[in-house]
Amino acid sequence: MGAETRSTEVPTAYCSGYSDDIDVIREREYPLLKDTTYFDHAGTTLYAKSLIDSFSQDLTANLYGNPHSMSASSQLSTQRVDDIRLRALRFFNADPDHFDLVFVANATAGIKLVADAFRDSPRGFWYGYHVDAHTSLVGVRELASAGSRCFMQDEEVDEWISDLESEKTETSALLAYPAQSNMNGRRLSVRWCEQVRNRCSSTRNVYTLYDAASFVSTSPLDLRNTAIAPDFTVLSFYKIFGFPDLGALIVRKDAGHVFENRKFFGGGTVDMVLAGKDSWHARKQSSIHDRLEDGTLQFHNIIALNSAFETHRRLYGSMENISAHTRFLAKNLHDKMTSLKHYNGERVCHLYKSPKSSYDNPFTQGPILAFNLRNSHGIWIGKSEVERLASIKNMQIRSGTLCNPGGTAMSLGWSGADMLRHYSAGMRCGDDHDVMDDRPTGILRVSLGAMSSQRDIDKFMAFLEEFYTDKPPEDLIVPLMPLQQPQQQPSFYVESLSVYPIKSCGAFRVPDGQRWTVRREGLARDREWCLVHQGTGVTLNQKRYPRMALIRPTLDLQRGVLRITCSEAYSSSSEGKSLEIPLSRIASNSNTLTTSLCQNASKPSTVCGDKVVLQAYTCSTVSSFFTSFLGVPCTLARFPPHSSTRSCSVKSQRQDQSPSMPGSFPQGPLSPTPNSTPTRLSTAPSKNPILLSNESPLLLISRSSVNRLNESIKSSSSPSPAHMQKKPTAVAADVFRANIVIAETIPTAERPYIEDTWSSLTIGTNQLQFNVLGSCERCQMVCVDQYTGVRGDEPYATLAKTRKVGRKILFGRHVSPLLNEENGAQDTSDNEDGSLGTVMVGDIVTPSTDEDDNDSS
Repeated sequence: MGAETRSTEVPTAYCSGYSDDIDVIREREYPLLKDTTYFDHAGTTLYAKSLIDSFSQDLTANLYGNPHSMSASSQLSTQRVDDIRLRALRFFNADPDHFDLVFVANATAGIKLVADAFRDSPRGFWYGYHVDAHTSLVGVRELASAGSRCFMQDEEVDEWISDLESEKTETSALLAYPAQSNMNGRRLSVRWCEQVRNRCSSTRNVYTLYDAASFVSTSPLDLRNTAIAPDFTVLSFYKIFGFPDLGALIVRKDAGHVFENRKFFGGGTVDMVLAGKDSWHARKQSSIHDRLEDGTLQFHNIIALNSAFETHRRLYGSMENISAHTRFLAKNLHDKMTSLKHYNGERVCHLYKSPKSSYDNPFTQGPILAFNLRNSHGIWIGKSEVERLASIKNMQIRSGTLCNPGGTAMSLGWSGADMLRHYSAGMRCGDDHDVMDDRPTGILRVSLGAMSSQRDIDKFMAFLEEFYTDKPPEDLIVPLMPLQQPQQQPSFYVESLSVYPIKSCGAFRVPDGQRWTVRREGLARDREWCLVHQGTGVTLNQKRYPRMALIRPTLDLQRGVLRITCSEAYSSSSEGKSLEIPLSRIASNSNTLTTSLCQNASKPSTVCGDKVVLQAYTCSTVSSFFTSFLGVPCTLARFPPHSSTRSCSVKSQRQDQSPSMPGSFPQGPLSPTPNSTPTRLSTAPSKNPILLSNESPLLLISRSSVNRLNESIKSSSSPSPAHMQKKPTAVAADVFRANIVIAETIPTAERPYIEDTWSSLTIGTNQLQFNVLGSCERCQMVCVDQYTGVRGDEPYATLAKTRKVGRKILFGRHVSPLLNEENGAQDTSDNEDGSLGTVMVGDIVTPSTDEDDNDSS
């Protein structure tokens, strides 16, 4: 068993009955878990390496044909499917004399198969479902012509069942509920199935649909007692084994007549079909599954199921072993999360658990923990921030409504009217509307599985303690106050200018001594191109494809081309294959790779939620250049400035009170107290148009702020070996992908985060004016090294601890040029190209604060 590797405090329930110690199993069977902590087993568990090896050997040793034939290969497939169907029934202790198993794509497909049969009955059907139901169960109500009801409490189900005898009707009824809530792991009583059957013994027109998908991932489903078994049970095998992607509908044969109402039939489910004037068909009558498995079965996936059963048995022994193992871990994690507190005694974790359930009792609770986090002031922490930071730390968790709309809304206290109001305000599934009306809109979920370990629990608790447990103010590491220098004007200059011609690709650094045009949309040629997926039309970004950082564009204004190179490592040379795109939209006779061959075709796309129409390059030379490097079918597209209908989404930001001195708190001047509420925003958005940038025309950062951040990264306490293997190192300023980097003219007089206090600035001898809109909210994209295309965990991890204001992690400032219609702005009426002026590396930067503006007025 390898028990000597475990702590003496771990009871025998921990991986008891497993073939080996869980850490040994993980190292041998789950190599992808080496640097990852996986907490989404309720979504799908992980497949073992030996499962894939076994299935591969089976496929290469045998010839499997389409089962709808009499050939030898077909008959072999049919034989294997029949054998595995029986093995699956026995896995759930379902007697084949009383149950049949129908293979489906997943649990949802099984639900739909049942719902369609009831819908096609002559009198329709009535539908009742529990509030804890998965979205797929909720969706059945749309087919219930006789009405539907959502049971908000268990007692409502009990009352409804008790009234069944007195409410006799010829219309069929279907009661559906989950064996286990996929949101919080609460387990509902199977006794309802028996009670319904007993109450309706005379009429027998009320049926039960049991969603066991979440339950079976860690617990044994026992159908040996036919008296209490559901009429219809749905599940997904990938929840148990990780692979194959396959589901099952288990039908009590006594309820199989329901499917006689089903109108649709597919290939393989009929004995004869007349396709001429006489429309007639004869359904197969040999078995329930013969009548319901439309078309060609997923026979390769079914054959893989045999390897899954065998591997699962060999590694874990039984579902009872997994249940005991995960129950111990869930109880341990629950107790640790419950006891975790801030310095002032406030709880860090708010858990959503039914008072009827206990992590000691496998009949009432599964190994799922649903929760949200609060800071020491009681302010909710956004679920998206937690999930992003967890992802940076290679920790996979789940957030949102978790495909459980009723249970989530009830746990969070949202009414239907509240949710409709949120939808009208723009909230959508999977977005970042984390807190509305000072309450969370979604939930965080941690779910455990057979291969979860105590180390996973320890890593997760270390994560919560490091990033979300507030320490006493006196224990905070306070950065040194900047040296007070006599006011010397001007005190800042432009250290570097960067243009990003292709969205999310590498930077083009404006050479020293070259003046660069500033337009209403920002720096000329900035984010004028992008890469779009050839199948979906979606714009690619570095968050999903970090190798985009290694695509390096160069703007050659003298030749009038955009030259693009791709390399594995950063190099200023032009090694490797390159591509040249004319800057002009009029075809020329140049010898670039793209002229007459590349016609522009209009292509709809989405950029940061905005619908745009791009001009895509259609020739294969362009698409193959990017596709071969990224391994993604994509091509280049252009968003001409004159066609832009997008405008700056950052609203002009002003703080309610003067910020504290830079460096007085780890958060810098943006936050007078740790984790304070967000600054108030004015209601007037900027008028500036933008091209393909995310929020504003320009992004500005400070060299001294980057230096201070790197000091924080390097001075952070060394992590434990279980949490991280190497000490964090400094990051380059390039990761912030700023257009303008400013620095102090006196290097010894650095003032980190002083830019947070600026309201406007002028650049250069021509006093080109810019409005500072607000701070830039950061995501995990800053963790992509712009020189290697490799994703790490810094600087986001340190920003989360030192630069969090309210529910946002901020670094850098959004900037927009002042337009001629704005008060005091430069007049550009004489500039035919739309230029507002130019800037250059070395230009003097003169900032202003709100106080300066008030003094001047």
